[in-house]
Amino acid sequence: MTISTEAIKDVLAGLIDPVTGTDYVSGKMFKGAETQEDGSVIVNIELGYPAKSYADTVGQMIGEAVKAAGVEKVTVNVKQNIIAHKVQGTLRVLPGVKNIIAVSSGKGGVGKSTVSANLALALAHEGARVGVLDADVYGPSQPKMLGAKGQPVSTDGKTMEPIESLGLQISSVGFMIDEDEPMIWRGPLAGGALQQLINQTNWHDLDYLIVDMPPGTGDIQLTLSQSVPLTGAIVVSTPQDIALIDAKKGLRMFQKVNVPLLGIVENMSVFICPCCGKVEHIFGEGGARRMSEQYGIPLLGELPLASKIREQADSGLPTVAADPECAESKIYREVAMKIAGTLANLSKDYTARMPGIRVVND
Repeated sequence: MTISTEAIKDVLAGLIDPVTGTDYVSGKMFKGAETQEDGSVIVNIELGYPAKSYADTVGQMIGEAVKAAGVEKVTVNVKQNIIAHKVQGTLRVLPGVKNIIAVSSGKGGVGKSTVSANLALALAHEGARVGVLDADVYGPSQPKMLGAKGQPVSTDGKTMEPIESLGLQISSVGFMIDEDEPMIWRGPLAGGALQQLINQTNWHDLDYLIVDMPPGTGDIQLTLSQSVPLTGAIVVSTPQDIALIDAKKGLRMFQKVNVPLLGIVENMSVFICPCCGKVEHIFGEGGARRMSEQYGIPLLGELPLASKIREQADSGLPTVAADPECAESKIYREVAMKIAGTLANLSKDYTARMPGIRVVND
């Protein structure tokens, strides 16, 4: 039996992708079908997210659906194509970086940097090219957390090369100072240094750049959210009421500068005693969920308070890199794919196609 492309399109319009939550037609993942002389069909699918763990599942699901429509032999070609998405205001996408994701918290001590590192590793684990920008100039922790060492070098005298570790490209002021040296900088100086880190790092064809933001909502954070072309932001908090008060301020800051909020991550959500298995909500319960409902922002995941997460981060081999199949890593990976799926549904960026305007006096 032969089948038309339109009939295949109708089949795929009724199938929901497990990551984006949209069907393959409206989500523009269906890229056409070819009917061969022997009656077999080739279906071409393009996923806008890292597809290492999902390509086979998607291909099998689509193949079975097309076969159910009456085709005996179906080949489904699934590939990933992560594109640049729209950023805030009139900003242009950063050269060498398709999407920038800010990881923020209203206050320190909620595990934002640990979450940033593990989310970056999770996206890389799923097949994306990922970088990490350590924007916390006063307390840079990503070099130690990601086991990255060395000093940046320049090959062109204008930009500096990122340091590579665990499959990530990393830029941090921590590479340029001693570990115990304090950064005694006023706001404008720190903001200027951060702008240099962002714009003068020679990022190499990144699908995602994770920005580990400084805690709070002060001058540096506001400058970053207004001048860096952000595709989206996530907010990290603990269930504790005091942390949530500050997390809400961070959330509102992104709303005011029109940066899409991708969701909330609740860190240190629950402690499970390794000896007796008793569940203890040390920092309270359900705070991020209530915040999610209040602001209509998705709750991306709830991460446990576990000593091994801290130990692995301190050792320079965060949980997702140390044991990608453990329960904690799977939560990070699920959160990362929710973020990637949400980004895949955002509008495409067209600023790279717009010509520059130059005024010439005759």
